[in-house]
Amino acid sequence: MNLKVISFDEAVEFVKPGSTVMIGGFLGVGTPEGIIDKIVEKGIGNLTVIAND
Repeated sequence: MNLKVISFDEAVEFVKPGSTVMIGGFLGVGTPEGIIDKIVEKGIGNLTVIAND
């Protein structure tokens, strides 16, 4: 199996304005707070967010 680990900054490059972003977690456990923070810091908007939390 070929696994690649990327940083939050690298991952956020895939998120563009108008994107749909799905996040998961369980009552805050496992919620990707770091990546959400980076999206906010970069000012990426007009997102559709689908969450199960």
